[in-house]
Amino acid sequence: MRMPIICLDERLRHYLTQFRGCFSQPQFKYFVIILLALMLNQGSGTMTGLLGQITAPISLSGMSRFMGQAPWSAEDISRNWQSQFQQEMIGQVQAEHIRLKKKRRRQGRGRPPKTVVTGYLIGDDSTMSKKRGKKMEGLGRHHSSTEGKRVIGHSLVQGLYLLLGRRCPLPPRMYRQKAVCEAEGIPFASKVDMMVEVIATFEPVPDTVTHVLLDTWYTCKRIWRTARQRGFLITSGLKCNRSLRIEDPDAPKGWYWQRVDEYAQTLSDADWHYVPWPSNKERWVYVHVVQTRIKKLYKAQLVIIRGQIEEEDKQDKMRFWASSDLTANRDMLLHHIATRWDIEVLFADTKEILGLDQYQLMTATAICRFWTLVMAAYYFLDQERDQQQRQTNQHTTIGDAWRHVQAIHWCHFIDWIHQKFRLGYQPADLYLELTGASL
Repeated sequence: MRMPIICLDERLRHYLTQFRGCFSQPQFKYFVIILLALMLNQGSGTMTGLLGQITAPISLSGMSRFMGQAPWSAEDISRNWQSQFQQEMIGQVQAEHIRLKKKRRRQGRGRPPKTVVTGYLIGDDSTMSKKRGKKMEGLGRHHSSTEGKRVIGHSLVQGLYLLLGRRCPLPPRMYRQKAVCEAEGIPFASKVDMMVEVIATFEPVPDTVTHVLLDTWYTCKRIWRTARQRGFLITSGLKCNRSLRIEDPDAPKGWYWQRVDEYAQTLSDADWHYVPWPSNKERWVYVHVVQTRIKKLYKAQLVIIRGQIEEEDKQDKMRFWASSDLTANRDMLLHHIATRWDIEVLFADTKEILGLDQYQLMTATAICRFWTLVMAAYYFLDQERDQQQRQTNQHTTIGDAWRHVQAIHWCHFIDWIHQKFRLGYQPADLYLELTGASL
């Protein structure tokens, strides 16, 4: 059953109105319809599937032209919701500083330590499998963690800003392999190039400390240097063939390099600490932390995490991380590492709820615009999630917020039908208005 656009909820209407300056009048109509359809959609995320959610005087060809040809900027859309996030969070950051100042204890003479509010800049990529999209621009062979192999599709490089429990997605970017760029006649940019640009251009909320979180793919000196030049902290995964510096007075230089996996094998049982995982207290892991220098990086804290210590295949269970946060204790380092998972949740929510990977668009411009609209819808859902969580004082997910938004709109829809019947409409009249077909 298609829903009339008149049933648009006031909160969503207010949110969409803030993007009014990014579009012309006809373009704004399409923007509103697509965002509402993303909120209501429970089936296909294609243009046809979205069009089937709303009763509105638009066509599929018109939606296709809006996505691929109309003169509007996806960058303007992303800057808009990031500006909203900045304005919303400035007051919350100041309130958090006040709370921390009241909570801290004075330790002897001198000035008390400064309060710190940390925002996490998380980066990662995700593959959108398109096995049948042979004519789509930007297609390449990318690794899919879901299927455990390389598949034909698009690679989305995404950033996420996490601050005081709120999430703000950054502009989505499409990664193309070098051969694809040459075939399409566009400049090549690696994933590292893209992540360097994300870090270099990112604007954090004032009076916060920014901590960059990345997985092993993005661990290189260039990215660490960029983060350090911005004054950001950084924690990223390490592959097992990375090396750390071991101090040894008997060595020719007084030290030598050793692979992190070989170093882990030299640790005794007393070198490991059995602690709960920050986001799941029922999960316990063994952790070892040492401050050292990582080869081709900088001075850092090396964090080694593993499962049960008595397992024979313990080497396969180890994970290695490096953090530039040299003052953090073991619990804080684990918190940094666990927080990186939020971007995996972002990918899962946007694919499952908003159909991030269900498009059938031909041009790279249209695809990136679709990704941008999905992220705009996600930001609204995070606003709703935060509000519900504050009202109920219970943990609320993006899925909970999405179901709540749908319930509100269906209540408006039932009220609209009730009003139509009171005005004398017959069931056949409503069926014709909602489906465009007569009984």
